[in-house]
Amino acid sequence: MSIDESIQSITRLFLDTAPVIYLVEQNTQYLVLVRAVFQCIREGSPIAVTSPVTLAECLVHPYTRGDMQLQQNFIQLITNTKNIDFLSINQNIALQAAELRARYNLSLTDAFQVAMLKRVTELQILVLNDFLDPAE
Repeated sequence: MSIDESIQSITRLFLDTAPVIYLVEQNTQYLVLVRAVFQCIREGSPIAVTSPVTLAECLVHPYTRGDMQLQQNFIQLITNTKNIDFLSINQNIALQAAELRARYNLSLTDAFQVAMLKRVTELQILVLNDFLDPAE
């Protein structure tokens, strides 16, 4: 099944850090796949959801390199793209993250991402590697 076919049945998609980085930095291995995903998002099916954790993780290298344009590209994509909901972290999310971190020994960033995911219903996980052509 192609990534386009997989996305057709999804109504909401949580955007983790890697696909956002692959698109903005134009990673050659994944670019075709992430472009297809983001094109579907821009068309409104699915609606994407992301968090401040994703934004913070995407900005580490641009801040380290002092690359202001790359910083703005990430900020624009994550916070100002039609059909991407940028969720905030509130007290309930923080409490859930702390509980998840304690229970499963997750890193704090992973605990926050999982806590954010709990707010998203009807979630299906797509792993880009599952859609790569094995011949490549």
